[in-house]
Formats: sequence, structure tokens, C-alpha cells
Amino acid sequence: MDLKLPLLPAGVAPFRPVKLLAVLDMNKHAHPPQPYHYYKLFIQCEIVGGQETLGLETKGVHFYDQTHLPELSVGRNTEAQIKMLFEFLQNPDKEAIFD
Repeated sequence: MDLKLPLLPAGVAPFRPVKLLAVLDMNKHAHPPQPYHYYKLFIQCEIVGGQETLGLETKGVHFYDQTHLPELSVGRNTEAQIKMLFEFLQNPDKEAIFD
């Protein structure tokens, strides 16, 4: 099965939220120290139109498979978190994860 997870920055295309996948406490994961306490919400969305838009924080928009991830900004998302999202693609009935 060739599943690919879109790594799209906000504002790339109009989308529709489909399912809350996870609410994670950044302090409980392998993120570098942050000056504030954050919770990360992972929401599965469906792209419903639009075009890619590049900007100051967006060099490009691509789809990646699980075995060929680009270098990640671990201050934002860890490799373990990305792999967790692939689990939702492989098992759509997987229950949401909460820290």
C-alpha cells in the first residue's frame, strides 16, 4: 500500500476539517525547549480546491511517503508525530490521541 501524507503549511489550499487526530502536550515529546507551554492539535483535513501558495515560511509544497521524509523542524513536528499521522492513514478507525 503506497500511502502518502501531505505536509502542507496553513493557507496552501482551501480545506475541510475531517477528524481530530491528536492533542499533544509539547512538553511530553522530543521538542526543543520552548519559552511557553503549548498543546499541538493535529486535524485531518481534506483539500477541496485552490493552488499552492509560497511565502516567507513556505519554500514548496510536496507530498512525502513515510520512508522519504524531508528534514523536519522538530520545534514544530517530530518524526514520531509524523509517523503517528501515517498510522491514522493506515487505520482510519484509530481513536484520537490525547496527552
